[in-house]
This record gives sequence, C-alpha cells and structure tokens, in this order.
Amino acid sequence: MAEIPSSRALKDFLGEAEEIIEKLNLDLVGLGDCVDRGDVDPELLNSIFRGAHSLKGISGMFGFDDISELSHHMENLLDSLRLGKLELRPSLLDVLFGSLDILSQLVSGKGVSEDVTLDLTPILARISNELHGDAGTAENPLKKLNIDPAILNVLTEYEEHRLLENLKKKRNLLRVKVTFSLASFDQDLAEITDILKKQGEVISTLPCAGDISDRIAFQLLVGTTITVEELRTLLNQDGLLIESLFAAPQSPLPEAVAIKETSDGALQEEGAEGGGTSLRSISRTVRVDIDKLDALMNVVGELVLSKGAIVNICEQLRLEGNNKHLADLHKATRILERRLEELQKGVMEVRMVPVIQLFEKMTRIVRRVASEQHKNVGLDIRGADTELDKLIMEDLADPLMHIIRNAIDHGIETPGERSAAGKSEKGTICLWASQKGNHVVIEVRDDGRGIDGDKVRKKALEQGLIQEGAELTRDDIFELLLTPGFSTRDEVSDLSGRGVGMDVVKNNIASMSGMVEMNSEPGEGTVITITLPITLAIIKALIVRVCSKTYAIPINSVMETLMIEPGSIRTIERREVIELRQSTLPLLRLGNVFDLPDKARKKGRSFVAVIGLAEKKVGFVVDELLGQQDVVIKSLGSTLSFVRGVAGAADLGNQKTILVLDVGGLMSEALRGESSFYV
Repeated sequence: MAEIPSSRALKDFLGEAEEIIEKLNLDLVGLGDCVDRGDVDPELLNSIFRGAHSLKGISGMFGFDDISELSHHMENLLDSLRLGKLELRPSLLDVLFGSLDILSQLVSGKGVSEDVTLDLTPILARISNELHGDAGTAENPLKKLNIDPAILNVLTEYEEHRLLENLKKKRNLLRVKVTFSLASFDQDLAEITDILKKQGEVISTLPCAGDISDRIAFQLLVGTTITVEELRTLLNQDGLLIESLFAAPQSPLPEAVAIKETSDGALQEEGAEGGGTSLRSISRTVRVDIDKLDALMNVVGELVLSKGAIVNICEQLRLEGNNKHLADLHKATRILERRLEELQKGVMEVRMVPVIQLFEKMTRIVRRVASEQHKNVGLDIRGADTELDKLIMEDLADPLMHIIRNAIDHGIETPGERSAAGKSEKGTICLWASQKGNHVVIEVRDDGRGIDGDKVRKKALEQGLIQEGAELTRDDIFELLLTPGFSTRDEVSDLSGRGVGMDVVKNNIASMSGMVEMNSEPGEGTVITITLPITLAIIKALIVRVCSKTYAIPINSVMETLMIEPGSIRTIERREVIELRQSTLPLLRLGNVFDLPDKARKKGRSFVAVIGLAEKKVGFVVDELLGQQDVVIKSLGSTLSFVRGVAGAADLGNQKTILVLDVGGLMSEALRGESSFYV
C-alpha cells in the first residue's frame, strides 16, 4: 500500500476525486438518455471510461486500494461496452450508477477517516455478471467486406468496433491521405481532424510513408454521409488524396439540423455525435473550495460592519458640529461604500451556480425510482440556467429528492392506470426554475392522480390529527401532508409509509428562509412550489423595534411599509387584518410571536412591514422602523435550532447583536392560523 497522504495531499485528492465523480455522474445521466434513444455516443463513452481510469490512477497513487479496485472493475466494464462487446442496457446502466454511488461514499468517507471501508463484494459480483453475461462475436464481420486487409490489420479492437458501427449507420467509409510540413504538422492535422469530425467520425489516424523528407503524411479513416467530391471541396487542401473504401446505399435527403442550447449555454447541433459543434469550446471556469469563498465572505462581512461604524462616526461628528474634516471623511466613506458594494457583488456572483447542476442529479433519481416502481416517467426541465447560492443549492438537494420520489410513488400512476384514465402511458414530472426579484422559485409538477382529500381526511382521523366532523379546507388538506409522522400509505416501503418526507421538506426549506406551497387537482396532478432567497450570506435588512427589542427583516421580502392607527385594524375569526388597496392583509404581531411582555408594547400608532413570498402576503406589526442596513447572517447553531421564527443572528457593528427573522417560517405559521400568534 502506498504511503498515507498528508492532510494537504488528502484535501487535494478529495477535491480532484469529487470533481471526477461529479463529471461521471453527469456523463452517466447522458448515457441513460442514450439507452432511451437506442444510440450510444462514442465520445460520451470514452469520457466515462477516462473518468474511471483517472479515478483509479489518483486513488492508487494515494494508497486507497478499495477505490482503485472498484474503479478498475468499472473501467473494465466500460472498456467492453465501448468496444461493442456488451450491449448498453438498463441493467448495465444500473450497475454503473451503483458503482458510482459506492465510489462517492468511499471518497466522502476518506474525508472523515482514511480507515473507512465498504464491502465491495456485491457490486463486484454485479459487474462480473454484466461482463460475462454476453457471448463474444464468433466471426469478425469486417472480413465479409471488400476492404484492403492492410487497413484492417492496423486497426485496434476499438477502431474495428467503431468502423462496424459507422457501417451499421449506413455511412460511407473514406480514406483520407494528406501531407504536412514537419514544422506545423500537429496544428495542421488538428485542423483537418476538426473539419472531418463535423462531417462524421474519425475512426483511425495513422502516419504513413511520405515522398519528401521535410514533410510527413497521415491517413485518416473516416465514416461520413458525404461523398468523396463533397469532402475534397470542403477540405480544399494541397497534396490531398481521398478514396472510397465502402459506399453506403443511397439514403434520403438529410433532414434540417436542429440547434439547441446546451446546459452550459453553448449552441450545438441536436443529436450530433460527440456533443455536436459547440460555439464555446474553451472552458473559462475554475474550481474553488467553498471554504475559501466562505472565508472571503466573512472578510467582506467584517468590512461591511466597519463601513457601518464609519458612517455612524460621521453622523456623530455632524451632530457635534465638528466640521473640520467632516466633508473629506464623508467623501472617503462614500468611495469606500461604492467599492465595497462592488466587492460584495463580485463575491456573491462567484458563489452563484446554475441549478442545472442539481437538476441533472434529479434526472438520475427519476430514472431509478421509476424503474423500481415499474412506471414510465419523463422529466421536463426548464429554467436550468437560473442561479442560486452554492450552499443553498446543496441544502436543497435532499428536499427536492423527497418531493420527486413522492411524486413518482404517490402521484404518477402505472402505465395501465394511466391508459384507463385516458392519459399517456408515460407520466411527466416538470422541474421548473425561475427568478422573481431576489428570490428563486422552483416548481415540481406531476400529471398524476393528484391528492385525494377524502383519503387524507380518513388517514388523519385514524392517526388522531383531526376530530370527527372537522371541516377541512383545501389548504388544511395540504397542511396535513406536511405534518410530521403523517403518511397516506397503508404499507411501509423503501420509498414511503414511514411518515418521514414532506415534513422534512418543510423544515429544511424553512431553515433556508424559504417557503413551501402545495396545490393539487384530483386526476390532474400536483404542484409543489418552493420559494427561496438567492443567497443567505450578506443581505440588506430592515431593522425594526418591537417591545424594546430589535430585529432584522430581510429586505428582499419586504414589499412596503405602512403606518396604521389602532382604529384601522379589524378582527376576522380571531385574526387581525387591515384593508390594503381593496384587499385584506392578515397581520402578525411580532410581540405575540416571541411572547414579549405587554407592558413593553408601544400604544397608539404602529408600523406594518408588508412581507411577500410567492403569492402570499402578511403584515408584520412592529413599534418602530429604524432603517435599512447591510447585515451578515450567522447561524445560531444546533443548540438553538428549535427556536421558531428566527433564521440567525447579525452584528450591527455597534457591539450589538440582533436576531434575523425567518420570514418564510413565520409566514407559513401565520397563514396556517397558529393560535398562539393571535392570543
């Protein structure tokens, strides 16, 4: 076994290994699409093969034999697949995904303890079954073709397989001979190869004998749909010789090429092999440890507080009449503020990542769960370029997985049930993202059976959550589904029945200052809407005072502020409301929420901060509005995680720490009509 790596070397290994596994996961999702189409992309297969090979190499170098061994077996399986010895089928894809899961667990485990191990016997047995389940080809079909044996004898096993695949696709087989100057042959050959790849597949590239000493010749074997003359016109190269080795039967005129936008924003030909022709082929991204970004964000946060302290000093000097250098100090402060805003914006943008990184993972969840449930389900992704803070997106992964699993398990019917209901046998789950102001809205829709209110009511009665004869509105029905311990399943399965799921979703989203809404129509499907702030790092906040206590409300949730007289408040079903532009606005007294003493409450006129999330509005009643300020939210930690209505704490820069309100959680409780808020 190799020498145990140092902590710095281990961190480098973990970073590189996680990056490889992330790329492998996305590539395997693409390979799953190949299964659906029945057409394997050779470049994609090669990319996955290289990923497994790289992981084997770095894990062996660092002495992690278990990771190296599994990567090696995965590499063997992929090699047989890309050589055409195995057929790409769902069972083989499941084995690849299973291998990647275990590799991910091993890599994550090494970050905790280098002694972490897993039993590899079951997955290695599955790989072996896939490898030895198919019989090899008895006779090489290339021998039946009228192709020069001198060409066939120099082809590798992989190149023979690619040649056969091109012939199966009824492509012309052309041999291109071209000579280049020794001084620039590498660049010239790359240019010719790029042109040929756009017209088909370059199967083999080999040097051959040239006639002139200062030049070098190459022969390229190409599978393409164009003719010798068309290719000669396209290349327009001196010293070029093109001959046809196999002419495919005449095919109909080619269809118009569709152009689509890829996940990284590049344009490519739809269905083109090798990822198509990209208009942006050079990567401009760099991998950065999130801990470094957090450290940088903390520095920016301290600068924000320092700027606030300087502003306060300027105000004090102005009030004291000390104007000697006040104008210069004020000017310097304004310059500092502008530069700080630019720095803050830049750091925030670095932390933002497109949600496609998360949505691609959900593709795999849909495929696996649908297969386990024997259901036919497709995934419709929109708004994948919408950006979220990296840490928020990581925390969103588990809630989103719960929602999608529930949608397939509870919502989407079996193919037979859907046919009987007049629906397509293939169900659809929509995963849509969009930005609305300073929030990101993610919708998960399914076209399944919807929520049966009678069934929910019956289960709630059985579990003692409601009383016999209780009247339930649609919102009450949906709220029951978010209750801890509630499940409509009669039997416990791997996916559901334990009463764990949607309540976890609600709590996790609330911890990110987000909000969950649900809507459903029986027989038509269910929509779950998640509203999240774009970031939770440095935010502008409205500072308010309630019963001599100071709180911060994230300004991105504040729509407007009002001053109200006691006489304008009405009570409907024990809830205080006011009339706001021909609509009724429910009020929430923060003094009641935090059980603050009545004697500290200000009498007479009050202020209302109108809070809006998604389509919902609530008015937070406070005693005073103290203005806006940049604040850095800090977690309260697990010790105070039970405190409801609080998202974290913030330092105001004057040695005073205040609580930042959890707007999403407070609104959810208020709209439910939590009785303690109105006593």
